[in-house]
Amino acid sequence: MRNKPNLRDNKYFKLVKAAIVILVLAISLQFTHAMAQSTQSAPVDIDGSEVFRVVSTEGTTAKERAEIINKILQEAVNSEKLPQVRVEKGEKYAKILVGENSQFTVTDKDAVSAENPNIQAENWAKIIRETVEKAREERSEEFINRTLILSLILVVLTIALHFALGKVWKILQRNVSPLVTSVGSADENQQQSSLNILLKATLFLVRTALWVGVALYITNLFPVTRQWSFDIAASIQISLTSPIFKDFSVTGILVLIGLFLGLIILSGAVTNILRSRILRVLRISRGAQEVIAIIFKYTFIGVGSVVLLQIFGVDLSSLAILASALGVGIGFGFQDIAKNFGSGLVLLFERPIQVGDFIEVGNYMGNVESIGARSVTIRTLDRVSIIVPNSRFLEDEVINWSHHNPISRIHVPIGVSYSADVKVVKKALLEAGKNHPEVLSVPQPQVLFTGFGDSSLDFELLVWINAPSHQISIKSDLCFRIEAALKEYKIEIPFPQRDLHLRTGELPVKLSPEIEQALLRNSVQQNGKNGNGA
Repeated sequence: MRNKPNLRDNKYFKLVKAAIVILVLAISLQFTHAMAQSTQSAPVDIDGSEVFRVVSTEGTTAKERAEIINKILQEAVNSEKLPQVRVEKGEKYAKILVGENSQFTVTDKDAVSAENPNIQAENWAKIIRETVEKAREERSEEFINRTLILSLILVVLTIALHFALGKVWKILQRNVSPLVTSVGSADENQQQSSLNILLKATLFLVRTALWVGVALYITNLFPVTRQWSFDIAASIQISLTSPIFKDFSVTGILVLIGLFLGLIILSGAVTNILRSRILRVLRISRGAQEVIAIIFKYTFIGVGSVVLLQIFGVDLSSLAILASALGVGIGFGFQDIAKNFGSGLVLLFERPIQVGDFIEVGNYMGNVESIGARSVTIRTLDRVSIIVPNSRFLEDEVINWSHHNPISRIHVPIGVSYSADVKVVKKALLEAGKNHPEVLSVPQPQVLFTGFGDSSLDFELLVWINAPSHQISIKSDLCFRIEAALKEYKIEIPFPQRDLHLRTGELPVKLSPEIEQALLRNSVQQNGKNGNGA
């Protein structure tokens, strides 16, 4: 059966993934810039709906001005009659009068979207009239009843949509599963499990976003809850944007961490494209491809990290202190990590082992899947991944069956009966070796007569193969073929046996007089003890 294409190996899928990461990085940078601008002004709101923003003036911060104006507008909303909103123009600043006794000024710094404070004051006055009138209307009993009915309808529709999403996701799972899993592959079950986890996670996120969105929408329908939501959001924003370390806030640090994670993901995506679309075309060895890809990845991460730190205004010279502290930490607590990292560099450049090599280190035997900064992943013949620290490959002996030349020789010992004809035995063993499809014809198989055993004539079949990872299965096949060939030529495989030869005089054995007297005395003593006991 033909395997269906895997979307994860598609070049367009990788390009889309890289584009998404770049978009996330750009949005994060834009968000950081917006947060920096928001700290220079404060919002004026009515019942949680932002009306406009004010900036700081001489002697008064933006937050203090916003609190004063908020109090004036709240009094206007709660008054018995709708107050008049007027503008008193001036040369340097303008005044907005709300009712009879309340007023606030509009300065040149407030005139962001207008030519002068007078025009800005007219715009704000118009917005205040509309917002105050709307706020007074939202306090009516008719509006509250209508909004409660709308909220109930939204909750019912959300519940229905919640269950409908589960049905849609099941249909999507049945249709997508054949596209992203390779039928008949070794990791088909793992692919299916990963797809199920991904779909369940996306379903959970979509449902969560649905309920959060509906809850926020219903909250914004009522003046009181909207004001609570606005106050909570403002408190969270202040706590996140307040500097905690020099000029860095919690939000800035989280954004920086997110950018670093995005940089790592982007470096992996670009490296995969480099490996699959450029290095593979050059037809260089797989090990050389991995070396170039790993060096490119870590260089990309290093340069990108420096660029990000400079964008955020971090003084790179101050990192010397961090480097010194890191050196002390390495000396005490991270020496094993540093040793493995240094060993990884040696493995990359000296290349005693490469990705794809079949190696044996300690009790582990398998193919090298990846060479990382700290460890090497070996996939054993049982399809089990073994993580081995890099330093072990430089400290212990490593057998690399694929080093420079994958051709290797395997030995199959065999013992036959002493009655067998050695020439016929040699013929049978050579036939068993030559007929195997994975045994090389050059060099030719050989049969060695290794010696005379206790129970057998000992031979050894030597064959050459070019697939070291198949040596166990090849050796097993050869044993089956040898057993069949020996039966065909009627050659016996002996089992261990011993011949016992007795060399003595006559029977029964005669005893010396001294031994007879000793045995007689012992017998008398035993009889006496038995009589006394009786």
